[in-house]
This record gives sequence, structure tokens and C-alpha cells, in this order.
Amino acid sequence: MEDLLRAGFDELGVPLERDALRRFRLYYDLLMERNRVINLTAITGEREVVLLHFLDCAALLRAAHLNNASVVDVGSGAGFPGLALKIAEPSIRLTLLDSLGKRVDFLSGTCQKLGFSDVSCLCLRAEESPAELRESFDFAVSRAVAPLNILCELCMPLVSQGGLFLAMKGKNASEELTEAQNAIAALGGGSSDIFFYRIPLSDITHAVVRVKKVSPTPAAYPRRFAKIQKSPL
Repeated sequence: MEDLLRAGFDELGVPLERDALRRFRLYYDLLMERNRVINLTAITGEREVVLLHFLDCAALLRAAHLNNASVVDVGSGAGFPGLALKIAEPSIRLTLLDSLGKRVDFLSGTCQKLGFSDVSCLCLRAEESPAELRESFDFAVSRAVAPLNILCELCMPLVSQGGLFLAMKGKNASEELTEAQNAIAALGGGSSDIFFYRIPLSDITHAVVRVKKVSPTPAAYPRRFAKIQKSPL
């Protein structure tokens, strides 16, 4: 695993400290152990997890400058991309949000064992976030949670003015961004673009949709999730 990580981070052009290697190994071991009890990931095996989870998530460090930033990971699941980013860039001030208690318990225990006492792990839905979280983060990140027009309403209210919403997407990123333009405008977004990247040590191309937050999100948003799903912006 360590050799794969070194080669992958070299290809990304992202520095990788020795302690990060130890933490990625421990994270992998904890993930595989817990995955036998609850479904955290369908991706297993060292090479697959390194490429499709760790290196895929680390590519966000090329899409935006996250060092020393406050970051919220919406729908974190087993900790992707947020916890993988924290291992690669420990200066991130991280909050992990997930709606399932068992996943949040895993995240909390894993952060403790990794030595990340400064990570907040919260069991709640993004659209039900308390007022103190609203527009309080430099970045919101999310991977494989929902279509972009829905995801914008969940994530953009959490981003401060001048911050960025980073949505990890696949081959349909351009189509999703086109469909999300109304949502972006309604939620206080401005310019948007797509950062395409290839996962190191593979021929897989993914994308990060980057949306700039330029004005406050109106108080009417986010709506209840059933309403968001039924009538996307």
C-alpha cells in the first residue's frame, strides 16, 4: 500500500508525509474491519481502495487550495472525501456530516484512532443543519451523493461568501452543471467550472465541479429533502 500511495501522490504532485502513510494504512484496516459488520464501501482490496478512494479524494487538493481551510463533507459515508483529505492535508479544519448513526460512529472512532481530535463528526441531514453551521465554511465537498441540482441546495447554504462548493462527479459532470445553473443562481452561486483529472496509476477520468459562492443563500433554502427531490431548483 505504501508504495502505491507514494507513486500516486507523486503523480498528483501533492506532498505526502510519512505520518500520512501510517494513517492511510490504519484507515484502510479500520475500514475493512468495520465493513464486515456494516456496509461502508463496495470497494475492497488495497489497490482498489488506494486508487478509487484515497487517490481519487486526494485529487481535490489539486482542484482547490484547502490548506488551513474550514471544510464540511456532506454525506461523508465512510469518510470520503473528507477524511482522506484530512490525512493528506492535516491543516484542514474538518466537519463530517452523515445522516446514519452507524456511519458517524465509525467516523468518530476512526478519527480518534487516527489522532484527529479536531474533526467534528455530526449525525444529521445537511438540510437540517443548525443555524451556527450556515455559511460558516470555506469549502463544502461531496462525492456520489445526489445529482448536482439537488446537491447544490444541500451544500451551498453551508458555504460562506467567497467560498467554494466542490462536487466530485463522473463523466456526466458537464450535463449536470448545465442542469444546475438555475439552482446555483438561486442559492447565491456565481461562476462555476469543471476541473477534470485522471486518477493516478489508472486511466479513469473524474471531475470536480467548482461553484463560487458570491452572495448569501436566501433564508427559504434549503427546503425539506422531500421537496428538494420532488421539485429541484
